Amino acid sequence: MASAEASCYTLIFDDASETPTTSDLRSALQKGSDEVKCDTLRKIIVSTINGNPQPALLMPIIQYVMPSRNKQLKKLLHFYWEVCPKYDDNGKLKQEMILVVNAVRNDLQHPNEYIRGATLRFLQKISKDTELLEPLIPTCRACLEHRHSYVRKNAVFAVYSIYREFEHLIPDAPELIQTFLAAESDATCKRNAFVFLAQCAMPKAVEWIVSVFDQIPGMDELLQMSIIEVIRLDCKQETTHKARYILLISELLNASSHAVKYEAATTLTSLTQNPAAVKAAASCYITLVQKGSDNNAKLIVLDRLDALRSKHGHVLDPLIMDILQILSGGADLEVRRKAISIVLSLTSSRNVEDVVLFLKKQLQKTQDQEYEKAPEYRQLLIQSIHVCAIKFSEVAASVVHALMDFLGDSNNPSALDVVAFVREVVEKFPQLRQTICEKLTQTLPEIRSGKVYRGVLWILGEYAEQTAEIQEVFRELRKVLGEIPILASEQRLLEEASAEDGEEKKEEVKTEASKPKVLADGTYATETAFTSVSSARLEAVKAAAKPPLRALILGGDFFTGSVLSTALTKLVLRYTGLSSDKRKTNAIRAEAMLIMASVIRVGQSKFVTVPIDEDSTERIMNCIQTLSELETKPPVQQIFLKDTKAAYSKMVAAQEKKAAEKKESEKAAAVIVQVDDLLSFRQFSKKAADDVIDDSEDVNRATGAGEITEDFISNLSRISQLTGFSDPIYAEAYVKVHGFDILLDVLLVNQTADTLQNLCLDFATLGDLKLVERPSIYTVAPHSFQSVKATIKVSSTETGVIFGSILWEGPGLAEQCVILNDIHIDIMDYIKPAYCTEQQFRSMWTEFEWENRVNVTTTISDPREYLHHVMKATNMSCLTPEGAISGDCDFLSANMYARSLFGEDALANLSVERTEAGTITGHVRIRSKTQGIALSLGDRITMAQKDNKPPV
Repeated sequence: MASAEASCYTLIFDDASETPTTSDLRSALQKGSDEVKCDTLRKIIVSTINGNPQPALLMPIIQYVMPSRNKQLKKLLHFYWEVCPKYDDNGKLKQEMILVVNAVRNDLQHPNEYIRGATLRFLQKISKDTELLEPLIPTCRACLEHRHSYVRKNAVFAVYSIYREFEHLIPDAPELIQTFLAAESDATCKRNAFVFLAQCAMPKAVEWIVSVFDQIPGMDELLQMSIIEVIRLDCKQETTHKARYILLISELLNASSHAVKYEAATTLTSLTQNPAAVKAAASCYITLVQKGSDNNAKLIVLDRLDALRSKHGHVLDPLIMDILQILSGGADLEVRRKAISIVLSLTSSRNVEDVVLFLKKQLQKTQDQEYEKAPEYRQLLIQSIHVCAIKFSEVAASVVHALMDFLGDSNNPSALDVVAFVREVVEKFPQLRQTICEKLTQTLPEIRSGKVYRGVLWILGEYAEQTAEIQEVFRELRKVLGEIPILASEQRLLEEASAEDGEEKKEEVKTEASKPKVLADGTYATETAFTSVSSARLEAVKAAAKPPLRALILGGDFFTGSVLSTALTKLVLRYTGLSSDKRKTNAIRAEAMLIMASVIRVGQSKFVTVPIDEDSTERIMNCIQTLSELETKPPVQQIFLKDTKAAYSKMVAAQEKKAAEKKESEKAAAVIVQVDDLLSFRQFSKKAADDVIDDSEDVNRATGAGEITEDFISNLSRISQLTGFSDPIYAEAYVKVHGFDILLDVLLVNQTADTLQNLCLDFATLGDLKLVERPSIYTVAPHSFQSVKATIKVSSTETGVIFGSILWEGPGLAEQCVILNDIHIDIMDYIKPAYCTEQQFRSMWTEFEWENRVNVTTTISDPREYLHHVMKATNMSCLTPEGAISGDCDFLSANMYARSLFGEDALANLSVERTEAGTITGHVRIRSKTQGIALSLGDRITMAQKDNKPPV
């Protein structure tokens, strides 16, 4: 036993300022009260776990602690017997342990059932010590017949632990437990006995299931769960009971326990592909989501339902309305999002009208009722209706007008989603353009957001194609702009406000003395009452109620003003081509130029919050110039009328192409048939079930371990040198990432001519790393080798550092030490490229608070080449379309996205330009929800820039 691997225990921090000596501990055990003994024994246990076993205290503990009847001391004794050294240096059981075995036997025969039960649980912890267990077998078997169920249920698992390690100690254990199970009435005891048979004697477990088949639906929840597990394992092999199993599992779909329902549904789909069974399992999943209370459980069930949908979509079609009912049950937003995702996957031309009608009702409820996170839910519904309308043109006309009622929504993202939807509909469905433009024109007074105005103005500028429509747009725009020119009307309002004050107030202002005013920088300035009154009047004019578009322009939103000018230019150019009435054409042209000039003039006045910027001024002046040169018909007119719409059409086509390619790739990945595959005749093949659920395989897929393939060269690249060649001990470590674990295989080489005793390798970690076990103590012969393994848990994508030292006793028992080089963990093992929509990217960019900005310093001269270099270094994918970054240009801006195995999102924005000298300047901004991943990716980019060699 001494040569076997020792048990591993959790390291416990000892916060005592001074470590008591062995004599102090002995004295406390001998003379102290029960409370003192408890405290002393606790210190001894912690010391033993941390590597200081203190074998001299074994006999005092047996003498002074073991006879005590104190229940807390007995419990602590069980912990101590579990961790204390039980064998001498030769691997033989210590003589003192005979006394311990005798005491344990007495506890197994104790009249108090809880002491018996606790002792039986202790036996499960020492199930590898055969010499301790052998004398206790008869007493342990006798506990199976005890009157109290607490003793019996622990006795079953004690027998199970012993039989699993040493079958020869209880060779008839399966028959013993089978007899016990047949006569037992307590539910927990029956479940424990059944688990024993399932693990150690599967045929006997199956035999028992068959014997109590009709009683299983009324059994305890835990026992039902164990029975389902056995059925799943038994069906991996050929079995004659499969038909009865399917019938039983179908009955368990109606069990009262949600856990049993879930396991039954999952197992049923693994046993058969029969449409009725699949539909029953899906209905069970839907019921669990509707009636469950835990959101995490709901999301897991919906994931199962989605997996079922991917294989049996046609079977689940009739259940689409049942899935939609999840939305009306007050579910969490993430649950609703997942449910809608499944619904959209199942939507077809047969049910799209019902789906859209339900979504519209839910959309209406978000206004009538106080939902939790109502704006986000409304946005989700609008996006879902958008997808349905674009995919199925027959419902587009019925929903587009209903959604346009939300353009004036106070929740800006929802209104922007409506604008995006309307823009795509008018592009794809020309027959709806006229009615949509009429509705948009009527909605202009209700809009309050500048972004929404910009989207609506662009649509009207591109798709208002009739003279009557254009004239109606102009009329409505005059309403939302108010009196034109803006500056003159605002100035008149100010003068009217001044005139209303009267002569008395003017006299007071004239006689008012000057007074000092403290400025923002702490200096003084003189302010007269006249100045103060004038400022107050100006602020009152600014604060007066104004039409919405006018209020935006006076508030400093000149980007919207420039978009307004562009839309007016397009409308005038189109009107000129349609109308032969010169008088009306000149009138509408003059009106448009007046509005544009009015925006510029008021932007340069005191009535706006901030002055107009140069870009907006230049943009509006270009529009004015285009209209002033209308008769010459410059080429810029074609840019206004055709090129902007063509750019949007091209973008929509690219999105459709990308979606189609993604769909085709999913189909290709699902079914790959080689030319030399066997032909399959449906009549001759048996009905194959879905893949049997294998938890270990699921874990491997979830952690990405199944995707990692390494060769000898890649293994060598992961070796880190820990000490120098001139140190007494040479050490190097092979670092292997396996799922959420880091495995360190350390090679130690004794380079001295001395035997190194009590050699210990101590590791410590920095970051979200946790040392799982402490390496053992070794003795290394001269010039020999020793391999040491250590496991470290990773809990987040953050740059972690492993550091440590090697301690040993050399000649004369002199303690020596070598400090190890640090091992830096590569976070790229946990980051995978991912994709999201532009809207999701912007939403996360706004939400995430941690940002790391990395300046670009590189020898690469091509911006696109540098983008690919950063993508390769960070494992991130580029979200910016290829068309937007193609071509020869001296500047580039691109968005990148990645996701870690821990579910952490990482966003990056690259903005660079090429200088006249041929070098690249700019920066990369990284954002994430946690600080660690932002800093780690920033360090990764910095290192990649340093490692990049100049081209030859």
